[in-house]
Amino acid sequence: MTEIDTEVVIAGAGPTGLALACELALAGVAPVVLEKLPHRLEQVKGGAIQPRTAELLEMRGLLEPMQRRALPREPTGGHFALLPVPLDYSSWPTRHPYPVAVPQWEIEEVLEERAIWLGARILRGSPVAELESGPEAVTVTTGNGLVVRARYLAACDGGHSSVRKLLGLPFPGRPGKYQAVLADIRLSAASPLIPRRRGHISELTRRAHGFWAMLIPVGDDRYRLTFGREHDDGPEIPGDAPVAEREIADALRAVYGAETELSAVDNSSRFSDATRQLEHYRVDGRILFAGDAAHIHPPFGGQGLNTGVQDAFNLGWKLAAAVQDRAPRGLLDTYHAERHPVGAMVLHHTAAQRVLADPEPDSDEAALRDIFTELIRLPDANRHLAGLMSGLSLAYDLPGDHPLTGHRIPDADLTVEGERTRLSALFATGHAVLLDLAGVVPTATPLPPRLDLVRATGATGLPAAAILLRPDGYACWAADDPAAARTTLLPAISQHLAPTPESVTAR
Repeated sequence: MTEIDTEVVIAGAGPTGLALACELALAGVAPVVLEKLPHRLEQVKGGAIQPRTAELLEMRGLLEPMQRRALPREPTGGHFALLPVPLDYSSWPTRHPYPVAVPQWEIEEVLEERAIWLGARILRGSPVAELESGPEAVTVTTGNGLVVRARYLAACDGGHSSVRKLLGLPFPGRPGKYQAVLADIRLSAASPLIPRRRGHISELTRRAHGFWAMLIPVGDDRYRLTFGREHDDGPEIPGDAPVAEREIADALRAVYGAETELSAVDNSSRFSDATRQLEHYRVDGRILFAGDAAHIHPPFGGQGLNTGVQDAFNLGWKLAAAVQDRAPRGLLDTYHAERHPVGAMVLHHTAAQRVLADPEPDSDEAALRDIFTELIRLPDANRHLAGLMSGLSLAYDLPGDHPLTGHRIPDADLTVEGERTRLSALFATGHAVLLDLAGVVPTATPLPPRLDLVRATGATGLPAAAILLRPDGYACWAADDPAAARTTLLPAISQHLAPTPESVTAR
């Protein structure tokens, strides 16, 4: 039996687990990632990178390699409940006003390559089988004979989380009301009903002969098919039950015509519209949950992948600080405090979308859908929903009275040491950034490690003289004048980033 000692062990090598591995390794904490699958599944599912996630990935230099793998698409906005009104993300200040369509397996490949390059270990074919949590460490035993001891365990192992089940944790919520199939397929013959291009998602949903289906071309003569039965009164099929090729072929012919012929199924899986969320994202002090292991919901607008990756960006720098004994008191607890409400909101609005997008709407639901469609055409309503679905409107409830506190800061152009750059470029190291825009921070201000003091000029759209930005790009302090900077900066650093400022890292 092989034994491994590490600081952090991560269960699950999906987008959430791999993004967390990147964040930890970038901060100098090289995790061990345990993945039950021996090989990555080349599934298209979950491939919509929403604008806020794109911003976070760009901060670490991860977006560009994903964009190179992106599927061709028209510049259409997102959607709410499949309604036929594109959400206008450009109503928010962002350089990424459209979702980026990248197959999930390619997102994982980019993240895994970066995590390994930074020092993480990815151990495939290693399912979590046993778990013991103690006051000083967590011990994980895998089904292939590994024993991993770590100070912390991050459970990122999906909606059927083994870690959650081994701990016997309740997963409150409601079961799914319908089941559906997601499959990556190829066709040998196509009727005129088969879409030839990717458009707005509302244009791609069809209903016929007792089925509803959505077919999206994803390049190389491949399609992503999602379908279900409109009147499914049969027994519930287990979520891990295999999907027969005949089942997919029947749905294709029913919705897209008898002349449509299936030639191959690359992969397939089942899902439902179940909605559940853990009560606590931190358990026994040393076990933390992120992504689908912490929350599941109907799959509208790519919210699952994006919420999970954003969980990882919130947790990564905090967990690294805890491991390296440089975290302020209670910092790791702020992960649950900040991200649980975000997950709850995603469950809330995807539940509403489930009603509006019901594949079997009754007359009342159809009327509600008509009214809601008209409401989304109103600019203010569209902007509100665009901010909700894109993540651009997310703000954390952080202490402080400056209007910027708790908000993401748009990726402004600025000048640093005589060279033009962008705010996002300052976060490549994963450090926090103290951005001094008006020379209000005294030169001798003692700053802790992993906090970069950046004096910049020529910035537009940043309404403050100085801003303290966490590694995830959210402002935790800001000041408008030198007096405020002198009296409130160090307490803010001690509260949010490090217990005792010790040294200055300037650039």
